[in-house]
Amino acid sequence: MKITTLLTWTACIFASAAIAHEGVKNAAVKARMDAMSGIGAEMKTLGQMAKGQTAFDPGAAKAAAAAIAEHAASTPALFEANADDPKSEARAEIWENFADFTAKSRELEQIATNLSTSIATEADLSAAMKSLGANCQACHKAYRE
Repeated sequence: MKITTLLTWTACIFASAAIAHEGVKNAAVKARMDAMSGIGAEMKTLGQMAKGQTAFDPGAAKAAAAAIAEHAASTPALFEANADDPKSEARAEIWENFADFTAKSRELEQIATNLSTSIATEADLSAAMKSLGANCQACHKAYRE
């Protein structure tokens, strides 16, 4: 998948999240959505650098990757309870395949942790976006409506 396609897909996914969060009544679902939005905000930071919309800043890129890792680390706990809300985009498959869901989250955490110490050039950032985006897409395809 080309990096521009991946970046566009990622931007669309996370842009729609802001609209979806309005009117969420279940606190557990809101906490999950907020964590996913946190990942989205950091992906946006990385994506803007990758597209040249903002200047490449290795420190900011590493910080964004570290924040993604933190959110990913908390994700399984946020989904332990099978909480629902009409605004939720979580599929039932999360709880039916919780071990796989957790593994995908741990993989994202590991990828982001590694990137938080290794992004030094724009080429590193491009590779980072590919690996992060592919992980996000795999999880969303399986577990998000």
